[in-house]
Amino acid sequence: MNKPHPDHFQADYTADVVIIGAGPVGLAIANYLGQAGVQVLQIEKLDQLIDYPRAIGIDDESLRTVQAIGLVEQVLPHTTPWHAMRFLTPKGRCFADIQPTTDEFGWSRRNAFIQPQVDAVLHRGLARFANVRTLFSRDVVEFQQDEQGVSLRMNGPEGCQESVRARYLVACDGGNSLIRRTLDIAFEGKTAPNQWIVIDIANDPLGTPNVYLCCDPVRPYVSAALPHGVRRFEFMVMPGETEEQLGKPENMRKLLAKVLPDPDRVELIRKRVYTHNARLASQFRVKRVLLAGDAAHIMPVWQGQGYNSGMRDASNLGWKLALVVKGLAGEALLDTYEQERRDHAKAMIDLSVLAGHVLAPPKRWQGTLRDGISWMLNYLPAVKRYFLEMRFKPMPQYTKGALVTEPGSKNKASPVGRMFIQPKVLTESGDIRLLDDVIGSNFAFIAWGNDPLWGLSSAQVQAWRALGACFIQVLPEVQLKAGREVPDGVVRVGDCTGRLKEWFGRYPVSIALLRPDRFVGAVAIPQTIGQASDVLLRALAAQPQAGQQAPLASKVA
Repeated sequence: MNKPHPDHFQADYTADVVIIGAGPVGLAIANYLGQAGVQVLQIEKLDQLIDYPRAIGIDDESLRTVQAIGLVEQVLPHTTPWHAMRFLTPKGRCFADIQPTTDEFGWSRRNAFIQPQVDAVLHRGLARFANVRTLFSRDVVEFQQDEQGVSLRMNGPEGCQESVRARYLVACDGGNSLIRRTLDIAFEGKTAPNQWIVIDIANDPLGTPNVYLCCDPVRPYVSAALPHGVRRFEFMVMPGETEEQLGKPENMRKLLAKVLPDPDRVELIRKRVYTHNARLASQFRVKRVLLAGDAAHIMPVWQGQGYNSGMRDASNLGWKLALVVKGLAGEALLDTYEQERRDHAKAMIDLSVLAGHVLAPPKRWQGTLRDGISWMLNYLPAVKRYFLEMRFKPMPQYTKGALVTEPGSKNKASPVGRMFIQPKVLTESGDIRLLDDVIGSNFAFIAWGNDPLWGLSSAQVQAWRALGACFIQVLPEVQLKAGREVPDGVVRVGDCTGRLKEWFGRYPVSIALLRPDRFVGAVAIPQTIGQASDVLLRALAAQPQAGQQAPLASKVA
């Protein structure tokens, strides 16, 4: 639907960005755009947020995204950090005890959570912004786009019809996305041949922490401890079984008898049957429409990456869309969203499918082979540690997009395109803070030991400050007391953990230029930072002179 926008069209609502869907990805993007001052209208088909548990794992990258929108302190009480994942053989032997204990991004690598509680925090966070409005009970029925924006028509409460006009549309409307289907974007992949029944129970009848995945060929199952005394069980639906049959009390009792000594003494919250899909959209952007979250990719649950991949979308897209809407960057910057996110989403889909095959191999002999290999790993400590510390998890490293790399280089050792660490630092006022809290949701020049402005011209500094960049000088903690003078606007922090010194010591660089999503956009030394700065500004399609472009209003017409 790409017909020209009629001149006589009078919208009931107007906005800079309209977001379809009030799931976690849509809520995260709305919060990011809200704090950036962008006029946002969020539309949700349901009459309220979904209240039944879905995702149960939130990782360190997602918590860093929530930190960036100022809500992490409200989210943490609904999480269980350092959540281990243990794979069991049919006889109960633990053949893989995944205990990710690293916190290089500032938070626990794996955390249990209950999604509706965190979604509610994200939704309440929107109340901070007068420029963000959420409409429930609105069902989008059609849309069209032109060179200036996107027009929507939707059915509202009591059968009323309403219209929306916005400059950009972000589709976070799930795996069955109307927006993606209307644009005829292929959704390539597979649907798993089996389903799983999910049972959530209050007042956890087991009480043991962590997640257990039992690779039982008769009926694989999962047992997961969640915050606030909730226990989740997941059982594979075997061939010939139906949701209706499994939902009968006598069959539910048989399932729970596999994992509980007294299956009759439970407080059932709810049960649902899920199908595991592995699908990826062929495009994430069509002109002024962008796909995010499940609308762009869906994956099996076994690595807990469906939710977290969606939050990576939000982190990547939010700052880019804000710059474009505010006239600080050209539309070409939006092309880098697909360039950077699609390949990694595919890698996470592949990992999730592989983990599903480990839990429930398609063939019985594959399970026997798995158990034998796991036993042999005990004699290969380095290889076993690779798996148990989750080093197999493909961390995003962008090789093209809004970043500066050497022509033709695909150097996996380079920090460019990787997420920067987030240690605690000492401020000049004497506070210990996480690095991102010092930076804010901005670009940042982080220089080890030196003045980060030294190699930049006044025009370059002005260009970066127009984009909201901050300039940080990192010193060994003890040197903060020396009281060195720095130019106005330069922030000095002390490396009180030694992690920043260790990071810079790994590479032949002393300045890292960070993007708002905390990915390294460029690295340099003081003598080359000016050149790297110019190249990155071009990659961002930066247009600071257009920063006064007036946004659309978001008031009811």
